[in-house]
Amino acid sequence: FSKVTTFNLDEYIGLPPSHDQSYCYFMHDRLFNHVDINEENVHVPMGMTPNPNAFCEWYEDEMERAGGIDLQLLGIGGDGHIGFNEPGSSLASRTRVKTLTEQTIKDNAELFFGKGKEDLVPKFVITMGVGTILEARKLLLIAFGKRKAAIVKQLIEGPVTSMVTASALQLHPDAVVVIDEEAAAELE
Repeated sequence: FSKVTTFNLDEYIGLPPSHDQSYCYFMHDRLFNHVDINEENVHVPMGMTPNPNAFCEWYEDEMERAGGIDLQLLGIGGDGHIGFNEPGSSLASRTRVKTLTEQTIKDNAELFFGKGKEDLVPKFVITMGVGTILEARKLLLIAFGKRKAAIVKQLIEGPVTSMVTASALQLHPDAVVVIDEEAAAELE
């Protein structure tokens, strides 16, 4: 990892990097603190930036200066979003500030804070846009479990639509989707 440069997809606005629910904290706790990565090569959107829009422009420029993204690792939200590109996001979108949907806030509250704690989830995020994601040389999306079966079907067999932003992977020349049998259950 000493030669790897990373660019995380997203971060909550208003959470400092030390907050245990921030993606910066998560990445350091689960990966960066356990490998020989050079901290100067770690890029995670800054949730505490005083000027999120200027930060988004800078982040795009940094990715370009680094030569682009070789491999973009993705998950998929229950409504088909990648990054925090909620339904209706432009498929040409760039890194920007995005407002989370009520469903995403509910899902994240259950995952990170506990059911009924939606008021603790930030409402705004910085996220790479779909257009930014599609510029990566290779995309790898991973989805597991029966909760993902219906949306995996839309991702793979449905039309390309901004209402399921993950469907844009169908347009990419080198996208790989890794799923388990439960997530594949509705595929025809």
